[in-house]
Amino acid sequence: PHLLPYVTRQDASLYTPMDHAGWRFIQKLSRDYLGEKAHPHYLAGLKATGIHEERIPSIEEMDQCLTRLGWRAVSVSGFIPPAIFMEFQALGILPIACDMRQIDHLSYTPAPDIVHEAAGHAPMLADPSYSKYLRSYGELSRKAIFSYQDMAVYEAIRNLSVVKEDPTSTPDQQTQAQKQLDEALAAQTDLSEATLLGRMGWWTFEYGLIGSMENPKIYGAGLFSSINESFHCLEKQVVKVPFSIRCTETTYDITKPQPQLFVAESFEILEQELEKFAQTLAYRQGGTTSLEKAVRAKTVTTTVLDSALQISGVLTQIRKNDLGAVCFLRFQGPTQLAYQDLELEAQGPAHHREGYSTPLGPLRGLISSVTDLVLTPGSLVEFEYESGVRVAGRYQSRIEKNGSNLILTFTECTVTLHGEILFQPEWGTFDLACGNTASSVFGGAADRAAYLNATGGHAQKAGKQKTNLTDENRPLNELYAVVRQIRETQEWINDPTTTLTALEEIESKLQIDFPNDWLLRFEILELVLKTSWATQLEAKLQKQGLTRVDRGEAIDRGLKLLRNKVNK
Repeated sequence: PHLLPYVTRQDASLYTPMDHAGWRFIQKLSRDYLGEKAHPHYLAGLKATGIHEERIPSIEEMDQCLTRLGWRAVSVSGFIPPAIFMEFQALGILPIACDMRQIDHLSYTPAPDIVHEAAGHAPMLADPSYSKYLRSYGELSRKAIFSYQDMAVYEAIRNLSVVKEDPTSTPDQQTQAQKQLDEALAAQTDLSEATLLGRMGWWTFEYGLIGSMENPKIYGAGLFSSINESFHCLEKQVVKVPFSIRCTETTYDITKPQPQLFVAESFEILEQELEKFAQTLAYRQGGTTSLEKAVRAKTVTTTVLDSALQISGVLTQIRKNDLGAVCFLRFQGPTQLAYQDLELEAQGPAHHREGYSTPLGPLRGLISSVTDLVLTPGSLVEFEYESGVRVAGRYQSRIEKNGSNLILTFTECTVTLHGEILFQPEWGTFDLACGNTASSVFGGAADRAAYLNATGGHAQKAGKQKTNLTDENRPLNELYAVVRQIRETQEWINDPTTTLTALEEIESKLQIDFPNDWLLRFEILELVLKTSWATQLEAKLQKQGLTRVDRGEAIDRGLKLLRNKVNK
């Protein structure tokens, strides 16, 4: 339920004829090149996941296709928080951004869009080993600890992508957005688990290569969706590094082509290295070091005690005994107590609004653990931990599971450590957590739905699908629509003379009203390849390619593709 607010509805009517032309152009170039350079399952995966060359795919249709592969698909808009994205993935659900990149950004966009998510990520799910890795990665990411600095980077990346994909944004706004990201990255003084795991994701399912070092193949979605970078990534100037867990030591820049790429021998290697990384996480290790990670993160984390009680909130303080063992925890703000990822009755953020604290560790005396205490409701009790923490109050009730105490509730309660007051009666009832040590610490709340519903803690709500249609480009889109209709109804074959005249009139309008548009000229050229007019159109396209390097490269590759088509 807590993932639903991030799901939006794909509206096919918002895609313009220009959008479909852009999709078609990317697919033509990609399929022509990647047939030999991509992992063998890529082209077959396009078909298996309901992705066609001629039109932007329906996410609903993709969902039906992915069901056969053990996955599902949902539509989202723009960036969603990394933790939410990975939780979808852990559930075997692929979030697909339904927005389409602008024509000016056909080669690459930092913003999530349907080219990247659909044609990038989905096809490789047809490979069982890759699919297993992706889901394992999502499950592990769900447990990784995010820091407050991670969230600042996420917000900066999201802002930069929004600004760059906004046709009305100014150069100054783009410069400021880039500055915000640079400052957020520079401020990352402590590399969180999520940051390191994010690097592994970047160098595998986003920008990964697979196979031999001498002849690697592409499988990363970031490369699949960047028609220029995919074309150059296998060249010698891009350094190739054998993949290992050490990829987490290598940072990346989302706005530039990657100077090096990691090559995995197989998808099974990815799984093995991911397991090595998992062994370093607080989720697996527990103990003092893991609690200290949570304190540094300053975000909601979950501490799992050896009693299996889960405490979710912002951990702000840990106290240690003389031997260095943790003997007291303090959480700030809304806190949740849970068991097996389900919030315990009357122990959620509504009850623990201002925070929560509890001692940990063994007791002095014959009964060594509070999990074994047998108390009479209404009785005044007092006991002491080996750390020196003393608890004195009137016992009211308990919550137990499998015959052991999880929570003991007291009124009129005072908790002290060597005379220092840690809790006093005026603060209300005291819910003491039963447990000696922290066996695990992971990112986010245990019962996420209950926690987020109680705190309103969704980082954002689902955005609406954007459209690239503007008042300025509406007339141009109408011209695109005419050319598309001519191609799809085969008017060129049925009435070539009339059609040629119509296409010449459209090209004349382009020359006068939209001289910078190149993609429609390319679509026209594709229809008139065998006419004398083709040479003139090709020369115009080559001239337009001189105005921008990435555009020129895309045009040159498109023209080469058309020439090969004529030769065949």
